Amino acid sequence: MSKRRSGSASDQPAKRLKLAAEAEKDDDENGDQDHPSLGNQMVTDAGIVESITLKNFMCHSLLGPFTFGSNVNFVVGNNGSGKSAVLTALIVALGGNAQATNRGTSLKGFVKEGESAADVSITLRNKGKDAYKPEVYGPAITVDLRITRDGLRTYKLKSKLGKDHKKESLLSCFLPKVNNPVSVLTQEMSKYFLHSKGEGDKYKFFMKATQLEQMREDFVYIKTTKHMTEDKVGQHGECLKDLKRKYLEKEDRYKSLASLDEMQTKLEELQKQMAWALVTELEKELEPIKERLRSDRKSTEKYDEKVDEWKNKVEEAERKYKQTQEQLERITQQVQELQPKCAELKAEAQRRNTLLKSSEVTVHRCKANLRDMEKDKVQLSSRISDLKLSISQTTGADSQARTERMEQIKAELENLNQKISTLGQQIDQYQHACGRAKEEQGKMRREQEVLQRSIEANRRTVQTLESSRSNRLRRFGEHMPALLNAIQEAHKKGQFKHKPRGPLGYLISLKDPEQALAVEICLKGQLQAFTCDNYDDERVLQGLMTKVFQGGRRPAIITSHVVWFCFLCVRAVNHPEYPSVLQALEIEDPVVSNCLIDQRGIESILLIKNRTEARRVMQHGNPPQNCTQAFSREGDQIFNNRNYTADQNRASYLSGDVEEEIRHLQREMENQKGQANRFQQQMKKLDDDIRMNDGLLRRAHMEQKTTKVEISPLSKSLTDIKNVEEPQSEDLKPLEEDLQEIVAKISSKHAEYDEARVHMAELKASYEKAEREYKQHKEQINTIAEEADSVKEELSKTDQEVMKCKHHKEHYDMKRKAHIVNTQALEDTLKSKEQELEESVAKATKISPERQEVRRTAKSLDSEINRVKVKITTQQEQGDREEIVRQYHEALENYKNMAQQMKNLNTFIKSLDSVMNHRLQVYGELRRFLAARCKYYFDSMLAQRGYTGSMIFDHKNETLCISVQPGQGSNTKLSDTRSLSGGERSFSTVCFVLSLWAITEAPFRCLDEFDVYMDMVNRRISMDMMLKVAAAQRYRQFVFLTPQSMSNLPESKLIHILRLKDPDRGHNSAQRNEDEDQ
Repeated sequence: MSKRRSGSASDQPAKRLKLAAEAEKDDDENGDQDHPSLGNQMVTDAGIVESITLKNFMCHSLLGPFTFGSNVNFVVGNNGSGKSAVLTALIVALGGNAQATNRGTSLKGFVKEGESAADVSITLRNKGKDAYKPEVYGPAITVDLRITRDGLRTYKLKSKLGKDHKKESLLSCFLPKVNNPVSVLTQEMSKYFLHSKGEGDKYKFFMKATQLEQMREDFVYIKTTKHMTEDKVGQHGECLKDLKRKYLEKEDRYKSLASLDEMQTKLEELQKQMAWALVTELEKELEPIKERLRSDRKSTEKYDEKVDEWKNKVEEAERKYKQTQEQLERITQQVQELQPKCAELKAEAQRRNTLLKSSEVTVHRCKANLRDMEKDKVQLSSRISDLKLSISQTTGADSQARTERMEQIKAELENLNQKISTLGQQIDQYQHACGRAKEEQGKMRREQEVLQRSIEANRRTVQTLESSRSNRLRRFGEHMPALLNAIQEAHKKGQFKHKPRGPLGYLISLKDPEQALAVEICLKGQLQAFTCDNYDDERVLQGLMTKVFQGGRRPAIITSHVVWFCFLCVRAVNHPEYPSVLQALEIEDPVVSNCLIDQRGIESILLIKNRTEARRVMQHGNPPQNCTQAFSREGDQIFNNRNYTADQNRASYLSGDVEEEIRHLQREMENQKGQANRFQQQMKKLDDDIRMNDGLLRRAHMEQKTTKVEISPLSKSLTDIKNVEEPQSEDLKPLEEDLQEIVAKISSKHAEYDEARVHMAELKASYEKAEREYKQHKEQINTIAEEADSVKEELSKTDQEVMKCKHHKEHYDMKRKAHIVNTQALEDTLKSKEQELEESVAKATKISPERQEVRRTAKSLDSEINRVKVKITTQQEQGDREEIVRQYHEALENYKNMAQQMKNLNTFIKSLDSVMNHRLQVYGELRRFLAARCKYYFDSMLAQRGYTGSMIFDHKNETLCISVQPGQGSNTKLSDTRSLSGGERSFSTVCFVLSLWAITEAPFRCLDEFDVYMDMVNRRISMDMMLKVAAAQRYRQFVFLTPQSMSNLPESKLIHILRLKDPDRGHNSAQRNEDEDQ
C-alpha cells in the first residue's frame, strides 16, 4: 500500500491532467451552448444519489450525512473507515438483500451491537423528464430504511418538504438495479470475477449485467403462465359442455310447456298414421319381391337355353375330338407300319456298305500285289542278264550250285515277304474294322445315355404333372409348395420387410394357349425364379431355400425394389398384328410385371406364330420400332441378323391341358423305350463283331511273327553265299521259268484286279441305291410325322375346346340350380310377406277403419310418438311454469358468459403466442447486438494500454471466452485471463466492466476498490479510462471506493472526493469492523 502511495505521489500524469482540464473546459464553454440537452441531463437526471446517512449501521454509530456530486465521486479512506458500510447501506436501502452485499446472510446482522435498530437515509434526485411523480415528491425523494434487531425492514418515502408517502414503485422507475454487478460491483464480486475460471460464469455475469437474464426468466414465466392458462381453458371447456347440456335440458323443458290435450290428440293421430304406415311399407316391400320373382322366372328360361346350348356344343366338340383322334391313330399306325421297313432298308444299306468296304480292300490288295510283281519281274530280268554275263566269264560246278542255292533262298524269302505283306494288309483291315465298330459303339452309347436321360426326365415330368392335377404349383418342382408354406410362415412372423413373389411362372397366365412354348422359351429360368425387395429379404429367402432344397438345384432370386404399380415403358413395342410378350400375359401383381420388364424386357419382344412370317418381319427390312427380338410358335428365336432353333418342342410349365401333356409324354416314353431296345440289339451285334475281329487280329499277329522268325535264318544263309569270293555259275533255266511264271501271275492278277474293280463299282451302285431308298422311306415317315404334329395340335385344340365347353356347361348348370333355389326361397318369402300384410291390414282397420294416406316412414313416426309420450310424461311431472322459465333463462345466461370467457381466453392465448414469438426474435437480435457492442468497447479499452484481446460469445452453450495479451505485434499470442498477473487481471476486469457500462443503463455506478491488485501503471491507465468514460457520460453518477488518497487528481467541479475519517483503533468494535473491511 505504501509503495502504491509513493508511486502515486511521485507521478503526475500529464494525460490525466489534460483529460480533466479538457473535460472542465468543455463543461464550462460548451456545456450550455453546443449541447444544452446534455447539460440539462447532467444537472437534472433522476435517480442519482445526492446524500446518504447511516445510524447504528454495522459497527458505526453515525456516518454522514455524505453529499455526492452529480458525476464522479471518490470515497477514500483507510480500511475500517466505513467505505464498505456506505456501499452496503446503499444496496440494502435500495431494495437489495443481505446476500447481495456479501457482508452477511441476514439483515439483522447489520444492526450495531447493543442497539435495537439501524437507520439508513438516502436522498435521490427527482428532476428531468424521468422524474418520478414530481408533483407529489418534488425535486428530491428521501428513502428512509429502518432495520430492527429481528431483521424486519420498513421503508418511508419523503418529499423534499418532509412529507411522508406510501411505498411505491420507485426503483422500477429510476432503474437503480443494486443486484446488478454493473451498477454496484462489490469487493467480493470483483474478487470472484477476477478468480473465476469458468467461461459459463463470465457469460452469466454478462447476462445479469445486461439484464438479459431477467428477460429470459420473464419469458420462461410467461410461457409457464400460458401453459397454465391453456390447462384452465381445457378445464373450462369441460365445464362449458356441462353448461350447454344443462342449457339444452332446460330448453327442452321450456319448449315442452304445451297443452296436454293437443299432445294427446296428436298422439292418437300419429298412432293411426303409424298403423297404416306399417301397411304401406309392407306393400312397398312386396312390390320389389314380386318384380324380382317375375324377373327370376324369365331368367330361368334363359338359363335353360344356355344349358342346352352348351350341351350341344359339348357333343359337337366331342364328336370333332373323336374324329381327330381317329385320324391321329391312322397316321400313327402308318408310321408304325413304315418303321420296320425303314429299319430293314437301313440294315441293308449298312450291309451293302460293309461289302463295299470289303471290296475296296480287295481292290487295294490286288493293286499292291501287281505293284510288287512288277518290281519282282524287273529284278529277275536284271538278275538273269547279270548271270548270263557271269556264266560267259566264269565256269564251274560250284558257281552254278551257289547260284541255284541263292535262287532257292530268294524264292523262299519272296514267298515269306509276300505272306508278311498279306498279313499286314489283313491286320490293317481288322484294326480298321475294330476301330469303326468301336466308334459306332461309342456313338450309340452316347445316344443311348442321352435317350436314358430323356426317358428319366420325361418320367419325372409325368410324375410332376400327375401331382399337379390337384396343385398346379408342383409343375415348378416337388419342393415348391413346401417353400411357399415356409415363406408364408416367415412373413407372418415378420421376418420379411416385403413378402417375396414367386415362382414367377405360377403368377402369370396366357391369353392364348398356343403361345405357351414361345413364352416359356423366352422367359427360361425366370419362370422358377423369386423376386425380393431388398437384400435382407434375399438372405432370409436363401436360408429357407437351403432348408427346403437340400442338395438340389435352388431357384434363382432377383433382388429389386418393390414398385406397387405397373409402370408403362416408353420403349415398349406396339405392333398392329402381333402382340408383345407383356401383352400376351395376364399378370395381376405389378411387382411381377415390373420384374419381368426389368430382367427380360418382355415389353420389347414380339410373338409371331408363323416362323416364316417372323423372319420376314424381323429380317426383311427394318424391324418394328422398339422390337429387339421375336419368338415363333415353335419356340424359334429370331433377331434382325440371326435366328436360333429351339431344342424344346413342348411347354412344361405354361401348358393348359395337363392330361394331354401326360398322354403325350407317355407315348413319347414308349417310343423312347422301343428305340432303347433297338439300341441294345445293335450294341450286342457290334460287341460280337468286335470280339470276332479281335480274334482274327490276334491270329494274324501271331502268324506274322512266326513268318518273320523264319525269314531270319534264310537271310543269313543268303548273305553267307554272297560273301563267297569265287563266283559260281547259276542255272538260268529256273530263273527263266520263274520269270515266265511271274509274267503269267501278272496277267492273272491284272484280270483279277479288273474283276475286283467291276465288282466294287457294282457294290457301290447297289449301296447308293439302298441309301436312296432308305432316305426316301425316312422322308416319307418324317412327312407323315409332320402331318401327325399338325393333327396333334388340332387334337389338343379340340380337347381344350371340349374342356371349355364342359366347364361352361357345368357353370351354367350350377348357376341354374342356384337360381332355382333362390327363386323357391323368394316365393316362400312372398307368401310370408302377404300373410303378414293381411294381419297388418286387420290391425290397422281396428285402429282406424278408414285408410289414411301416409307419406312418412314408420320409423320417423315411431320416434315422434316416443317424443310426444315423453313430453306428455314430462309435462305431467313438471312443477311451476314460472320456475321452469326462470331456470331456462339462468342456464342460457351462464352458458353465454362461459362461452364468451372461453373465446376471450383463446384470443388472448393466440395474441400472446404472436407477441412472444416476436419478442423472442427481438431478444435474440438484442443479445447479438449487445455482444457486438461489448466486444467493440472491450477492444477499445485494451488498446489504450497497448493490450490485445478477444471476446468469444457462445450463446448456444452459454459460455464467454475472454483472452488478453499484454503488448502488441503479430507475434503475440492471446492468453486466458487466468494466466495474467494480478494487476493485468484487474485491468482486464476494469476494461470488461467499462465495456458493460457502455452498453447498459443505470442512474449511478459503484466500484468498490477497483484498483486492487493493480500496479501503478495499470492503476493510472484504469483511472484515465474511467475518468474519460465519466466525462463522456456526465448525466451518469460514478462512485469509486478506494483506499488511495487520490491527491494527484486534478481539481474539477465534475470530480467530488469524500474522505472518511480513520477508525478508532482502541475499541474492539472498530477492530472488528476493520477485520470485516479487510
